[in-house]
Amino acid sequence: MDRVTLLGVPIDAITMDRAVGKILAFLESQRQHHVATPNAEMLVEAAKNGTFRQILQRTSLNLPDGTGLLWMARMTRQVLPSRVTGVDTMQELCAALTAEYPVFLLGARPGVAEKAAAKLKERNPRLKIAGTFAGSPREEEAREIVARINAVNPSLLFVAYGSPAQELWIARHLNAMTGVRVAMGVGGSFDFIAGEQKRAPRFLRKLGLEWVWRLIREPRRIGRIWNAVVVFPSLVVRFGRECP
Repeated sequence: MDRVTLLGVPIDAITMDRAVGKILAFLESQRQHHVATPNAEMLVEAAKNGTFRQILQRTSLNLPDGTGLLWMARMTRQVLPSRVTGVDTMQELCAALTAEYPVFLLGARPGVAEKAAAKLKERNPRLKIAGTFAGSPREEEAREIVARINAVNPSLLFVAYGSPAQELWIARHLNAMTGVRVAMGVGGSFDFIAGEQKRAPRFLRKLGLEWVWRLIREPRRIGRIWNAVVVFPSLVVRFGRECP
């Protein structure tokens, strides 16, 4: 599978259909797989956080969750065919699954994972939700969370703790969750699916201006948006494919 590299992080040059097909194949394999959804903000963090960068370098699949990645790949004479967002991938996967592959939703605020699970089940009655739990990425809670997950033995685990916490948590604990074939960090996806947060209009997403919508609705995100729309491009212009 083709990959491009930005700031030392490999990104899969893949479409939504191929991404879903790849993850479905992972579910049938005997290995465990970590799927990540890097965006511009995550690559800025990875540029200064060596542990996080190493995790993203070892994942089975890195989906290009951000129009900025497509633009910056082009600037470095690489090609990413399309944006593949975590929330859309999660919904497409759940629409395709049967009870053979149970799903667990971990993270978000208390009650949000349950609402998201109900929405997903409503759209696909064949989907089996093995369980939901908010928890937190704090290490002192890890043993209880792993025990909860192992008790219901899901095949697919979605983790919504935000980055880099969710990727660090998966990297530390995936081996202990013996039935999980795929663990995927999905950021704020539960909030969008549950209706707790409203996504930007489709035309803004297509134009790569989703950040404008997020800034208007959540001004406190200004620092994160600055990293995505200013710091990330400047780093790529300066360092290209290599890590600073």
